Amino acid sequence: MTTENILNKIHADQTLSVVITGGTRGIGLGLAEAFLKLGWSVVISARNTQQLNRVVIELGQRYDPHRIFAVTCDVTEYQDLQKLWDESILKFRHVNVWINNAGTCNAAKAFADISSTDLESVVKTNVLGSLYGSQVAFKGMIAQGSGQIFNMEGWGSRGEWSAGMTPYATSKRAVAYLSHALNKEAKNSNVLIGTLSPGMVATDLLISSWQQGEVKNWYKMKWLFMFIIDPPEQVCGYLAKRISQNKKSNVRITWITPWRLFLRFFQPYYWKRNPVKGTALDHLKE
Repeated sequence: MTTENILNKIHADQTLSVVITGGTRGIGLGLAEAFLKLGWSVVISARNTQQLNRVVIELGQRYDPHRIFAVTCDVTEYQDLQKLWDESILKFRHVNVWINNAGTCNAAKAFADISSTDLESVVKTNVLGSLYGSQVAFKGMIAQGSGQIFNMEGWGSRGEWSAGMTPYATSKRAVAYLSHALNKEAKNSNVLIGTLSPGMVATDLLISSWQQGEVKNWYKMKWLFMFIIDPPEQVCGYLAKRISQNKKSNVRITWITPWRLFLRFFQPYYWKRNPVKGTALDHLKE
């Protein structure tokens, strides 16, 4: 065994590890950075190998590169997710947390105007990807004796509706049920199941879905979104800390709690700010 391999083994033995699908941008990248700041080892995955390698290099300039690992993975392909698990185990020997974060969103258009290709993409990535990822991680964690699996909530998880978001919201409603059912399946194991509710975060996914959709749909909801949208760094730091402290199953880690939202009504900052300033959404005109 080379000196480098020995050092890698020492790092693996001393740190906890998390696997994050869709980890090269948005909430996934935000979570990766938040866990690295907490001292965890992080495995990120994405379909685009070049983008994945670029993000690894950038993260390695700010954090210990021995704690950063990447695997090319399409979450709609079961074998890719199995490879992601297997290579993560080879690298860090144990996966403490698995986060099904990879997702996509349709353009915010009327349901009748959304192409069948976009419908298929949303369902395959958000629903099938979460099913596949959860099964791979669940089997692996049963074998290793413990672990935590988190699925990512989104608009629709609790039955929310807004114009143009029917396919995406439907997929997130399905993921919410998956988490509920998987918690029942895992009750006699040491595998904890939970969901993450980041609220509205200013990511490329959010911006592109409204930019490519019908402008009138953005303006219908703009007053609410401008009030609750937050930057990924703030949200992901909170989520990662709560995950690292979690000891319970069936946990829902929520950023925008009713109490937090209530307090915002009394803070002038939230009435004056523009969380999408400088993005395409800031320039949309009816």
